[in-house]
Amino acid sequence: MRPPILDPIAWRSVWLLALFDLPVETPNQRRDYARFRKALLEDGFVMMQYSVYMRHCASPENAEVHRKRMAGQVPPAGEVRFLTITDAQFSRIVVVTGKKRKAPETAPAQLEFF
Repeated sequence: MRPPILDPIAWRSVWLLALFDLPVETPNQRRDYARFRKALLEDGFVMMQYSVYMRHCASPENAEVHRKRMAGQVPPAGEVRFLTITDAQFSRIVVVTGKKRKAPETAPAQLEFF
């Protein structure tokens, strides 16, 4: 018996991106930020860059489940955008970096008097 052929339309893995801007001016806002970030990590998201987290999902329907779950975790003073893109679109991301950051300068030695 031949193995079943997967329908390419049925197998449509996607990436779910969470792009957020959360205030961190007060202790409560910092706590809300930390809770939201922790919820993302616990749900399988990984940091792509600051305030941008991503998660691979087996299908658009699966991505919708995770989007709804995380939407319920958004702090009252926050704003989060969720973007779903196909695996093919994600593979075309181009990363451009600038000059490498310099190592921080070392603090000068303490002045000594004889």
